[in-house]
Amino acid sequence: MKFAADAMLGKLARWLRLMGYDTFYLRDIGDDELLRVAHEEGRLLITRDTRLVKRLRPGEYLFIRDNAPLEQVRQAVGELGLKVGEEALFSRCTLCNEPLADAEKESVLGMVPEYTYNRVESFRSCASCGRVYWPGTHAGRVLERLKELSGGHG
Repeated sequence: MKFAADAMLGKLARWLRLMGYDTFYLRDIGDDELLRVAHEEGRLLITRDTRLVKRLRPGEYLFIRDNAPLEQVRQAVGELGLKVGEEALFSRCTLCNEPLADAEKESVLGMVPEYTYNRVESFRSCASCGRVYWPGTHAGRVLERLKELSGGHG
């Protein structure tokens, strides 16, 4: 399942990407362009914009009711039946949505803190923006939070 999130849902878009879902999001995009991308790429539009909803048919969108990002995640996971699993977690860049690829340790030298470089063996990177990711204590916390939000279903 692929998504397009409106400008009001940047934090939700980041959470969906953390979960491994292909989520188009640009903070400064007009409604017409957002609708075009969603339609052309077969993406479900996720929005808080009631005017935008009026331009769509049922099944083309999910209207997010809450302002709180974690409640937005809970709603999206619940209503769309999204899976929360370790295999997909941290598989996409949270900044630009590109799939991450394994990176040789030597290739990230100077791109991560020295402490991290000396203690971590596996790294992933984004070919588009160059951001480097590695497993840390935050990964476990994110997974636990997501499982909590999904009612323990993964």
